[in-house]
Amino acid sequence: MKRRGLLLLALAILVIGLAGGAAIYVLGEEPEPQAYIIVGDTAYPVDPASSKTYQRSLQRYGGKMAVVFDDINRWLAARFQGKQLGVTVAGISVIGALLLFLGATRLPK
Repeated sequence: MKRRGLLLLALAILVIGLAGGAAIYVLGEEPEPQAYIIVGDTAYPVDPASSKTYQRSLQRYGGKMAVVFDDINRWLAARFQGKQLGVTVAGISVIGALLLFLGATRLPK
């Protein structure tokens, strides 16, 4: 009975996580751009942290590892806002359900 309960729990986590992730993805909004570059008559959104001036200043004050850690920090922060949050929730639920399923299948019947 314990094995069956864990398998049902894994299924519930998977279904609820995927449904929640899909809802967040559909209802989520992309963050507004912080800066624009104007070329001709068209404005293009850009990330000011990806400019060469910012990268050069960051490397000058903190070294190459500061640039790497800044890139990692910005990548992680992007996973938890807007539509990417829905993808993150769905991915975490799939991984959690898979781990619970594998753990339940190793239990004796």
